Amino acid sequence: MNMTLDWLKDPCRPIDHQAAAAAQARQDKLTKPRGSLGRLEEMAIRLAGMQGTDAPTPDPVRILQFVSDHGVAVEGVSCFPREVTLQMLHNIARGGAAVSVMAEAIDAVMEIFDLGIATDPGPVANVRSERLGPGTGNIAREPAMTEDQLARALDIGRTAVERALDEDARLLICGEMGIGNTTPATALACALLDLEPSILTGPGTGLDRQGVSRKAQVVAAALNLHARPEHGPVELLRRLGGFDIAASTGAFIRAAQLGLPILVDGFIISAAALVATRINPGVRDWMLFSHGSAEPGHRHMMEALDADPYLHLRLRLGEATGGATLVPLLRMACVVHRKMATFDEAGVSEA
Repeated sequence: MNMTLDWLKDPCRPIDHQAAAAAQARQDKLTKPRGSLGRLEEMAIRLAGMQGTDAPTPDPVRILQFVSDHGVAVEGVSCFPREVTLQMLHNIARGGAAVSVMAEAIDAVMEIFDLGIATDPGPVANVRSERLGPGTGNIAREPAMTEDQLARALDIGRTAVERALDEDARLLICGEMGIGNTTPATALACALLDLEPSILTGPGTGLDRQGVSRKAQVVAAALNLHARPEHGPVELLRRLGGFDIAASTGAFIRAAQLGLPILVDGFIISAAALVATRINPGVRDWMLFSHGSAEPGHRHMMEALDADPYLHLRLRLGEATGGATLVPLLRMACVVHRKMATFDEAGVSEA
């Protein structure tokens, strides 16, 4: 299969600045001191500009859950064995994982993908099989993906967003699950931000100090093999990324092109956000950032993206759980924006 990547550079839909200004004006007329609801006001104003409406809403919410294995796991970069990816696919699909419970609690539609687990599970209820191979290559020794695998992964994200919009989604959250996937996320961030592995490498699933040091050495080996000045973000994604990160990158770019607001999850998904904005800078305007991850490298990603995450709860699970956690606050922000009385409506004197 020979798929073109030209679509990645198609322009993103412009934000409706007039709608955002109208939302700001309304906030200033509501029966409260200006700005007193803090970042709840910001949430409503940002969504109003993205959606081009005076009645913004995050609903319906669509979660895309990308599950895949990573060849670099054989280097001992995780506390958990590789077979946990397959086990967690079944757990997510059966409703037993944290994100499954959260998705049900916030009434979000979650589409689950097998992008390439090491052991082919065969048909699994509630899982869409889009297998690209038995996991990626070991980035410490070879490229993560072929050109064809990368193109297909990006396209899976693209078409998933198009399906979501066909079903009237108003907010996109991408999640991931795959043992070892903080390692390619770290390697990508190091390459794109020109930072040393010792700065960005964290414990992931709970590595001790020795484990983090080993993981940083693996990241350094991957960078020595793949990071070259002539390699742009697409090639770095092919060499250092994962099927989950690539699919999320494609989803983010297509969402911004079609005008679907994006709620960015934690460390791994932020790596995809970083890649997406390096490929197509207009994507950044369509992003809201759910939370600050406990992974030490996340702060550097947020700085590079000029992002100020809304929540700081020491989350480090991934799987779209941080994004799902923020949804009730987004709903509250939008309901207050729509239903709160203005000074004139309430007969209350302004300051």
